[in-house]
Amino acid sequence: MNSILENKQGLKVLVAAATLQLFMGIVYVWSVFVIPVSEFYNWDPEAVKLTTSYMLCFFGLGIFAGGKLIEKLGASKVVLMGGLLLSSGLFVTAFIPTSTPWLIYITYGIFGGFGVGAAYNANISSAQKWFPKNRGFATGVSVCAFGFSTVIFAPLIEALIRNFGLQQAFLILFAMFITAVLTLFRFVKLPETTGTIDEAMAQLLEKKQYTTSQVLVKKEFYFMALSFMLVTSVFLVLNPSFKTLAIERGIDPMIGTVIVMLTGIANAFGRLSIPVLSDSIGREKVALLIITTTALCALALMSAQGFVFMVTILLIAFCYGGYTGVIPVLVADYFGIKHVGSNYGMLSVGFALSALTVPMIVSQIESVTLKFAVLTTFAVIGALLVVLLKRSKEKDDPR
Repeated sequence: MNSILENKQGLKVLVAAATLQLFMGIVYVWSVFVIPVSEFYNWDPEAVKLTTSYMLCFFGLGIFAGGKLIEKLGASKVVLMGGLLLSSGLFVTAFIPTSTPWLIYITYGIFGGFGVGAAYNANISSAQKWFPKNRGFATGVSVCAFGFSTVIFAPLIEALIRNFGLQQAFLILFAMFITAVLTLFRFVKLPETTGTIDEAMAQLLEKKQYTTSQVLVKKEFYFMALSFMLVTSVFLVLNPSFKTLAIERGIDPMIGTVIVMLTGIANAFGRLSIPVLSDSIGREKVALLIITTTALCALALMSAQGFVFMVTILLIAFCYGGYTGVIPVLVADYFGIKHVGSNYGMLSVGFALSALTVPMIVSQIESVTLKFAVLTTFAVIGALLVVLLKRSKEKDDPR
């Protein structure tokens, strides 16, 4: 703990990155837009929900691009570029005419998602490199803020829409986001190559530092990527439907909004606690625990109602946050910290494909039982891939 408090420059970076992550987490808030957007544009709610798929897909691609750009431009410029892209997407969305609602896929989904992904990677990479001895803590704090965004923005967005209308709400969000980005981007930067940070990282840099091209021939990369794709798809399928699904399960619409907020808290808590826990007991053990929980919860959702439904959804959000929090650290463990931004970005390409395709495919399944059986199977396969990853590590390092 003392080493964290003594790292004053690192704490400045971490606070700035975490604050920006709070804004960037808007990718998970689309469920509160679904009904207002559907009514305003007279648009099928299922088509509205697809915005989340586009946003999360390009979020993953933005993470990949951000990882490449960080090495060329530095973290500050990538955060600025990503933040401006997201802000401009919000601004243009406010002026989309009712005759072409599908443009939201481009402005909010593609532009916004890509911008968030690029900034997200820069924030996490910076945090890890400033705290090489406490990477789980640093990553946990930055991704926790990302997940906690739902708690703040879900009720805020509903209030803005209720009091000012949908289009004005987008303009107000634009003003908030552009202000935050222009104020804080300059504080997010990578540590210099000299001084105490180098000394703290010396042990980590002793192991091989894999480039992205080298990572792509390692089986461990594919174990991670496929597991990440399959396990996170459980949350991605449910995320845009949290409120509507709650209503279908006999829960009051107001409580449905509360559930959306609570998923943000659960997501954020998972993002903070799981990476920190992994510092103590190991990444793979933690990953197996949360994936197994995800599988059991997906199975329970076949019939869960009322309070049981709410608890199950919150556990899925917690586990999703935990896995997304521990994956960047896991990538650094296996392939080195030097190129963690690029390598994590490459892994996120699989996340992008999953975010776009899996919700579309699963939405075609009419049977609720079969739908959740498929999601349960995905989680089980994800757990088996982590077992293979762990065995591969033990084979290479039998200690």
